[in-house]
Amino acid sequence: MLEKISAASVNSYGQDPAIEELSPPIRPQDEVLLRMRCGALNFADLLQARGEYQERIQPPFVPGLEGAGEVLEAPEGSGLIAGDRVAVCYPGTLAQIIAAPRDACLKIPDRMSFEQAAGFQIAYGSSHLALTGLARLQPDETLVVLGAAGGVGLTAVEIGHALGARVIGVVRGADKLQTVTDAGAEMAIDSAECTDLRAELRKAGGVHVVYDPVGGMSGKQAFGALRRGGRFLVIGFASGTPPELPLNHALVKNIAIHGFYWGGYRELNPTALRQSLEELFALFDKGKLTPVAGEILPLSRLADGYEMLRSRKAVGKILISM
Repeated sequence: MLEKISAASVNSYGQDPAIEELSPPIRPQDEVLLRMRCGALNFADLLQARGEYQERIQPPFVPGLEGAGEVLEAPEGSGLIAGDRVAVCYPGTLAQIIAAPRDACLKIPDRMSFEQAAGFQIAYGSSHLALTGLARLQPDETLVVLGAAGGVGLTAVEIGHALGARVIGVVRGADKLQTVTDAGAEMAIDSAECTDLRAELRKAGGVHVVYDPVGGMSGKQAFGALRRGGRFLVIGFASGTPPELPLNHALVKNIAIHGFYWGGYRELNPTALRQSLEELFALFDKGKLTPVAGEILPLSRLADGYEMLRSRKAVGKILISM
């Protein structure tokens, strides 16, 4: 056990986390003590540091929503023992040692690295549960993914392809096009060079499902390309604003608009969430999913990771090694 641990700390809203030396936590009787090896950054981390996330945490707090590491101690009868490799989804993962509830920990396949596991649950979980549950994506349907080269968007491309859909990925910047096609997109569009996304998608045959973690004008234009009976998934607003969707069109064309917050499923339907994750780990073990790390940074460079989130320059997940 380390006498002192390094941990990130958000000490006030509007500032990047500081790196501090802290005493390691004492394990509550019913929780698991973990030596974290890698954490992942999500857009939600940026919003939390600003005080703008839907689930506000008062500073000071340790940021991070997911990661991976080794079990140091576990409650008797938990099914975990010291040395087990697990992915964890719980607030405060950007510290070398944390305590987390048993149900926040999942054993990871032997062939999965800590780096792959660290950013797997939220991104892949969001895409899988949204596409298979709410959107009911079918083989041979057309799925358009906005922000397709981002940490969440890239997983939607992979999973859509694995489900047999025709995937169109929308990115900003020609340098990201190849990454999206390598992940399984049949077609990739550079929004920086596309003057009318709605027209481009209609020309490509229209869309059955829109997966939108971006919002803004891109979301509104993609909505306009939906076919009758289409489904629009509201995943997030990386652009800074929600899309202004014309509800009269939703009515006339029988379009379903689904808001999807993966974290909310811990209370709404925890069984569906866990089953989804187990299916995803099985798909990984079969070689059907390949997590892409956008950048792996040491904890000392956490501020650089937050800047990459702000600038939306990352391809894949931003990971923090510990």
